[in-house]
Amino acid sequence: MRNKLLFALSLCRKAGALVTGFDPVKESVMTGKADLVLCAADAAERTLRHAQEFCEGLTEFHVMSLTKEELDQITRKPTVVFAVTDCELANLCRKAISEQTAQKEERA
Repeated sequence: MRNKLLFALSLCRKAGALVTGFDPVKESVMTGKADLVLCAADAAERTLRHAQEFCEGLTEFHVMSLTKEELDQITRKPTVVFAVTDCELANLCRKAISEQTAQKEERA
């Protein structure tokens, strides 16, 4: 399931619909371009809090199960905050996240 989310994010990047880095993501949220904001599982608590705050009331926010190291495979630079700017690709990411969540609940 983790590979589905990584695949979806890779598609977003290839389509030019993936914004990476805290400040560019914040700008895309504030300008209404971000459909979905995602943070790596191992992002700093402060980063998570600030990202969640600037998304509040503007766009959907999720913490992924993927780590920064895993995400480096698709971004080629270390970053923990991402925004998806295409609604269809954002839906693909949401679907991958919901499948991960369902699979975790089955195991519990």
